[in-house]
Amino acid sequence: MATRKPQIRDDGVALVPEKSRIKPPPLFKVMILNDDFTPMDFVVVVLQKFFGMNREQATVVMLKVHREGRGVCGVYPRDVAATKVEQVSAFAHQHQHPLACVMEES
Repeated sequence: MATRKPQIRDDGVALVPEKSRIKPPPLFKVMILNDDFTPMDFVVVVLQKFFGMNREQATVVMLKVHREGRGVCGVYPRDVAATKVEQVSAFAHQHQHPLACVMEES
């Protein structure tokens, strides 16, 4: 990593460039909410298809949704999280399930 040399003004004062600090974008949790109608196997398929989980990981998250009412599927930047929510909601609607998928800032 190269270091920047300070610039010396005519009056002898050294000006040292500051590093700009860019704040990382906020991240959002994508969660699936429990309902009394969506089959557990369908939730596992959704977790595998849209969140890249293997069957074991998907089953663990599905059981958390079932027992605690919600489960985190992943944490993403806003645009990615919104896309995941839309994809899951459309897929559930297409298969006539009321599965709810939401996002909240983490």
